[in-house]
Amino acid sequence: MYPFTVSRAKHRATTTATDILALLPAQQRRQEYVDVDVAIVMESTYPYLKGGVSAVVHDIVMGNPDLTYGIIHISWDSSSPQEDLYGMPENVKWVRVVYLSMQEHRHDFMSVRPKDLDMNSAQRAELSHRIFDALYALSERREIEPLWQLIDEGLNERTRQYPLWAILGSREFMRALTERMPQLGLSLSESFWVLRGFFSLAYAVLGETMPRARVYHAHTTGYASLLGAAAARDHGTSFLLTEHNLYVRDTVNTLLDRNMALSITSQDYRTFEVTAEQRAWMAWWTEMGHFCYPSAQVITYLYPTAITEAAELGTDIDKSVVLPNGMTIEEFEEKYHARQAAVEKIAASREDHTWRLVYIARVVPIKGLMDLLSSMEILKRYGYPNLHLDVLGPTEHAPEYYEACLAKIESLGLEDMVTIHGTVNVRDMLDQFDLLVLPSYNEGQPIVVLEAMAAGIPTVGTNVGGMSQLVAEDLRTADGRTWGACGELVSAGDIENMARQIRTVIEDTERYRAYCANARGRVEDFFQLHEVMASYNQLYRMLGNMNTERNFQYWGEEHLTPENAS
Repeated sequence: MYPFTVSRAKHRATTTATDILALLPAQQRRQEYVDVDVAIVMESTYPYLKGGVSAVVHDIVMGNPDLTYGIIHISWDSSSPQEDLYGMPENVKWVRVVYLSMQEHRHDFMSVRPKDLDMNSAQRAELSHRIFDALYALSERREIEPLWQLIDEGLNERTRQYPLWAILGSREFMRALTERMPQLGLSLSESFWVLRGFFSLAYAVLGETMPRARVYHAHTTGYASLLGAAAARDHGTSFLLTEHNLYVRDTVNTLLDRNMALSITSQDYRTFEVTAEQRAWMAWWTEMGHFCYPSAQVITYLYPTAITEAAELGTDIDKSVVLPNGMTIEEFEEKYHARQAAVEKIAASREDHTWRLVYIARVVPIKGLMDLLSSMEILKRYGYPNLHLDVLGPTEHAPEYYEACLAKIESLGLEDMVTIHGTVNVRDMLDQFDLLVLPSYNEGQPIVVLEAMAAGIPTVGTNVGGMSQLVAEDLRTADGRTWGACGELVSAGDIENMARQIRTVIEDTERYRAYCANARGRVEDFFQLHEVMASYNQLYRMLGNMNTERNFQYWGEEHLTPENAS
């Protein structure tokens, strides 16, 4: 997601799977791409940024070697990271980079004038009112076809009859804007610049033909979803949407500087007390969701309650399924056995044990490290010197916040209780830790929690996203076996309760032992990566009209029992 005050657009560059770092010269940018089974559409993540979503996408690609992939990476501009951090496997046939910054395609977008429409004044006025008619059809009646018709006529590279964005500079459009959208509450000049930003984004995402795929799989709503929906429509193929987090909720909360755990509904942009410009951007993101949801044949979510919340943003529950993240349990055997031995050692010598807590996340505000430091100070004050917190994760993403964390460690006298390691190989170190602490304000279904669970490590975290399903809710297998909790959850920002629940876990040896066993058991029975990958494979084959030999499995009704249904 990007700051709402910045105008955005696109310039296209391409890379190959074998030479991903080298941007192709301009004369090669219109090369032919081979058709692929699946085109994965991402915003600012895979393969140039490490993180949970990127890891999931890499697992999908690696876990389905029988399918061919292309990667459409949506980024801000040519200064954005372009180093392949994963290494593209052989079944990735190409990587296509799409830039959003208006400056990257200023010659394409900014050079056109109303005269390039080749229309007279009456025709320009009619086109202007068609645009507003289409916007109202979407926002008031959830009708999407009028807007798609305009995209086909004026944006789609293969079908456009005129440059739709040229209407923005016409007197007829500005007159229609004044008549049709007085509720924006912006001056005419302000309205122009806001709409110019919207038009540039639409051109960025929709202005060029994407390589052909049987299935376009967007891993977020927003621009990735818009591109995936348009490409599938353009090629007559299928669009699959996965919501790792709820993009509209997270983007709006970021815009308004709200608590990231707060929900958002489709009507909030009409009722919140915000500035006129903020309201316009809230509407943009909300209505983009309304526009893209109907185009998806299937929408997958990581946990059941996400569907309920997404329904408030306009998703179609009837086409929604739960498809969680997963782990390759065999990769954690050594760490799990080491943890089992450690648990017995803790039980035998409780008084002498120094509890190793671990925070595994980027050092950025949304992940809540400052809160955790406050909780550590509370524990120290309560007489718990036998604790040590290791912080694992990149520190360079928010330098000011990182410096503030260092200053807080010093001011609270926690230098002997906290060690910041920066970026490390987390899996190599997992057996060193007794408890994962996750004070985040926003999560989907965190891979790091699943990794800890696979190693038999309990979690004390915040009750956000899919954390309740991972950590707290009873899960029952088809044969009637029930797995209890593997940790404790608190409200985001509640530093006192975070400290209290850490004490709850470390003070009760039997509880701790049970949480360790439950953590491993929950992954074994419910979050096995090979089962998740089989589900993706069959979903791709079903949507792409490919031969299929197995039945599609997902976390549908047969997996949801009274203990874990929402």
